[in-house]
Amino acid sequence: MAVTDFVTIHRHLFEGQRAHPEATGELSSLLGTIALACKIISRNVAKAGLLDVLGATGGINVQGEGVMKLDVLANEALAACARYNGLVAAIASEEDDDIVVMPSASGKYVLFYDPLDGSSNIDANIPIGTIWGIYKRTSTGAPTAADFRQAGTEIVAAGYALYGSSTMFVYATGGVAAGFTLDPEYGEFILSHPNIQTPDRVKCYSMNERNAAAWPAGAQTFLSELKSQEPRYAKTTARYVGSLVADVHRNLLYGGVFLYPEDAGSPSGKLRLLYEAIPMAYVAECAGGAASTGRERILDMTPEAIHQRVPLCIGNQREVARYEALRAAKNES
Repeated sequence: MAVTDFVTIHRHLFEGQRAHPEATGELSSLLGTIALACKIISRNVAKAGLLDVLGATGGINVQGEGVMKLDVLANEALAACARYNGLVAAIASEEDDDIVVMPSASGKYVLFYDPLDGSSNIDANIPIGTIWGIYKRTSTGAPTAADFRQAGTEIVAAGYALYGSSTMFVYATGGVAAGFTLDPEYGEFILSHPNIQTPDRVKCYSMNERNAAAWPAGAQTFLSELKSQEPRYAKTTARYVGSLVADVHRNLLYGGVFLYPEDAGSPSGKLRLLYEAIPMAYVAECAGGAASTGRERILDMTPEAIHQRVPLCIGNQREVARYEALRAAKNES
């Protein structure tokens, strides 16, 4: 590809903004800021073994999970970029107990994120990611937790970064999802996946089958169907990384479904609604897919708390709908 063919993320944002004369450029600026933070995180991930940032800090976050050193660095990178952007009134992160008010407390947006999804895989050099979403704030005074308790349908933009064999940055806004690959030579995110559309096939399914015995009956039946030899599933294979970003990204590109239902150990589900399920659901829907708890569309939900957990089925529309039908047939509503 010639240099003149490059569409950087900044050019892509500018061209998208130019198509909407009413746009102020503020959202484009914020998206560029998030992309910068993900570049910083990517650099730290790539050099983790050399920078002595592998392993755990010894701390426990609000989730009751061990905090990895890279979790802290990623959280600080996103917070710092949001702090100095001037457009973010408050942030909510997996690593913080409560919302954090920014110096620009009158900013137009609130930002929420999982700074390093799949961080338990860090030391094994398995792909990990960052998940983020943006709402317009609803408060008129100081930002509050209510700014984050909005229905998923109110999301302005969302996306993720995947730190794997290459670093990818995917963002969705206005009903379109696009992917960019970080060119390490130029230090730029270059458009590599315009208008992502998930195929209507099931090349792979992603779930922790080890827990299947504790799943609801509808989820067990769904797994049995995916493993069957009926024509639609005859060539379907199991692919489970254990990192939400990596599993969902692969399935969006190849066609497939990710499932993490509630079980006996996690009756409310395991994944976080605000900064994991809602952003990934928005990207999936913009790419022609769907996301559900098995009983309810994810984007129709309103978080009751910053760290609320939910079950998640996300992938192509037909399989998500089939999962909902099986749960309904078992009266698991």
